[in-house]
Amino acid sequence: MLNHPDHRRQAMFASPYTWITSEAHKTSMSQLELSPGNSLCYEHTPPSRTGGLTFVCFNALTGDKAMWTGGIGPALLAAGHGLLTYNLRGQRGSDFTPGEFSVEQIVDDACALMELTAPERPVYVGLSIGGLFGLEAHLRGGVARARGLVLINTLRVENARLEWINDAVVRAAETGGLDLLRDLFAPLLFNVEWQARNRKDFLKDGPYRPLSKNDGAYLLLAAGSTANWDQPYEKIDVPVLSVTGLQDRVFYDGHAVNQLSARIPDITRIEMNNAGHMIPAERPAELTEAILVFAAGLEVGA
Repeated sequence: MLNHPDHRRQAMFASPYTWITSEAHKTSMSQLELSPGNSLCYEHTPPSRTGGLTFVCFNALTGDKAMWTGGIGPALLAAGHGLLTYNLRGQRGSDFTPGEFSVEQIVDDACALMELTAPERPVYVGLSIGGLFGLEAHLRGGVARARGLVLINTLRVENARLEWINDAVVRAAETGGLDLLRDLFAPLLFNVEWQARNRKDFLKDGPYRPLSKNDGAYLLLAAGSTANWDQPYEKIDVPVLSVTGLQDRVFYDGHAVNQLSARIPDITRIEMNNAGHMIPAERPAELTEAILVFAAGLEVGA
């Protein structure tokens, strides 16, 4: 069983939010034991009003659930909705045993968590590849079915460019760890405002430290290459909210987003000129407002 005492190295882009607990909303922080040495750290707050939804938040391969609990989470809870956040194996507080990770395994873990917690009227919210995790879980059906999907900078197509990016990320981690990844990719992933506020926290003096291939952060990054982006979008049978940050200089491909959006039967699209890839950290208020409007439509249609 492995966990990480050095939390600074875990988050490729450290969350600007603190760890939050809430007595008022009956928050429970728990551990799901998946198998010996493997677990998920999760936090589940049921809806506080009749008819409220539960927003289930899916992390990207880097970072942790504090991005949700300290960002959009409080406003969703204040509106009477529920919130379920968790960390993937290898992220903070979630144990893992050494070995190759895969997207299939990550989705298996998510489905196990849905079966255990049985969130009321779930809506899946995923950042980046986290949206793919939620989409695949929903398409499996059964206890993992959602009422709606919120895909934040998720839509993309598999091609040579995406493959190159995935391989380069892993290579950079092998060479200089997450600090090198932060320094290289932050100006490409975040909007200009965020860069101006946070530049002082990057490009520090001192050597970079490579990640061990047994480090959870490394295993998660390597799992990105196992993703299947060729999904049956026509079969998505629930409403979808797609949120795109136009200052994303790494993953955003307008043609691909248009192409995939046209295949989704019921989709609402929002494009943010003032956001990059990490919208929950860059524009939490605007994102929360968009999600609550989307949620109101789901409640009416319930």
